[in-house]
Amino acid sequence: MNPDFDKRHFLRALAMAPLAASPLWAAAQPRDWPARPIRLVSPFAAGSTSDTSARFVAQHLSTALGQAVTVDNIPGADGRLGMMQAKNAPPDGYTMVLGSWTNLAVNAVLIKDLPYDPLKDFKPVAGIGRSMLGIAVSGQSDIKTIADLVAAAKRNPKKLNFGNFATGYRLATEWFSGLAGVQFTHVPYRATSQMNTDLAGRQIDVAMDGVTSMAALVKSGQLRMLAVTGEQRHAEFPNVPTLRETWPEYSIYGWSALMVRTEVPDTIVQRLADEVQKILTSPEGQEFAKKAGSELLSRTTGEMRKYQVAQIDTLRRVAEAAGMKPE
Repeated sequence: MNPDFDKRHFLRALAMAPLAASPLWAAAQPRDWPARPIRLVSPFAAGSTSDTSARFVAQHLSTALGQAVTVDNIPGADGRLGMMQAKNAPPDGYTMVLGSWTNLAVNAVLIKDLPYDPLKDFKPVAGIGRSMLGIAVSGQSDIKTIADLVAAAKRNPKKLNFGNFATGYRLATEWFSGLAGVQFTHVPYRATSQMNTDLAGRQIDVAMDGVTSMAALVKSGQLRMLAVTGEQRHAEFPNVPTLRETWPEYSIYGWSALMVRTEVPDTIVQRLADEVQKILTSPEGQEFAKKAGSELLSRTTGEMRKYQVAQIDTLRRVAEAAGMKPE
């Protein structure tokens, strides 16, 4: 046996040993990914709009990847608990999180000492969907149009009660209020269902919620939708104007995106992104969006990051103008 050959072989093996044992080296070798089930964290309660999207994506990714993709609901603290679960998971591509505008943009503006950074700790796989919001009053209200609402608010500053159930909606309301030059008394709610029940019963004067959440009550006449927040009118309510028709700079949506930890290898992220794009643009994806009353966001990894950054910048400007500071 050649002793020089043995020495070279030993030194080569010794040099490679630390790399083979390193978790970073292992994480950077995604050739066999996925080799086991994948966890998709849903930071909101089962049955919520974001959770429904998570389950749709998980179901179809399971088929595409040949591995089970299971949804893990971790609600609480405006999505912070779920985001922390995803942040603390190994960056190996086996944990994803379906974030929303709340935990990917709003919290960055309004939560002091946020325990995660939505830009530094996570990177987008793909945009999923976005849904416009609506401003509504009781079906029995004397307020018939958004112009009526503004006029009533100007006659009675801070007298009209405006329902909101999450900080994102409060920011959206403040943006509208600032452009219209009016002030409301904000009434916070823990659940959208109770808010809309109180609105229909005239316990509060006006509220903002997702159009989908209000749709059934609007169609039954219990609520009257005055305006929507999208770039264009909502397909189900073509007679309801957008706020943008009066204030051209105003447009806001609730949105969701599939995210992973920043350290997840790009090859895994790209594989996921490709599969998600196929799912969203399929007939099943388009039908899902239609039933959910949403639009497909369907942005690539880079485009979704630009969208997220722009959303944070917009919300921060709105918060500063309204005097809302992180708490």
